[in-house]
Amino acid sequence: MMIRTEDAVRMAGRVLRRYGTRDPDRLAQEMGIIVMARPFVKQKGAYKVIERNRFIFIKEDLHPVMHDIVLLHEIGHDTLHRDEAVSTGGFQEFNIFDMGNRRMEYEANIFAAQISLPDDEILEYIYRGYDVGQIARAMDSDINLVALKVAELNRQGYSFREQDFRGDFLK
Repeated sequence: MMIRTEDAVRMAGRVLRRYGTRDPDRLAQEMGIIVMARPFVKQKGAYKVIERNRFIFIKEDLHPVMHDIVLLHEIGHDTLHRDEAVSTGGFQEFNIFDMGNRRMEYEANIFAAQISLPDDEILEYIYRGYDVGQIARAMDSDINLVALKVAELNRQGYSFREQDFRGDFLK
């Protein structure tokens, strides 16, 4: 099924309303997703469905901020792309922000941004004159995820200055 960006935003909102939390570990638990830490060398995370059981494998030594981003990204795959994961045998990402033309990676990143970066907080920082780097530090996030969130706010009708983000920052 083809998901559009606005569908990813809407589905993230639905997850927030249903579970009442932005905490990725709690979300995974309440959604029935098994999270397992792994000693990956390059890979940050992977989502896989095995005999109808949903798994997220996540690199065991990630910085806590990156752990949360990767986990939300993988929860995004579960929410948005479960059918594709079942048919392809699961997803693995070495660089989740290297989206290029990869629609599902972009959508999972939009989902992660929507869950972790509330609109009202982002808007408050923008109106105070913060740039994306300052917002990322203030919200304990990543500059690239904040830039993606600002781009999504622009798509929704705001007119903030476009922010560049590195597509390979998770390498």
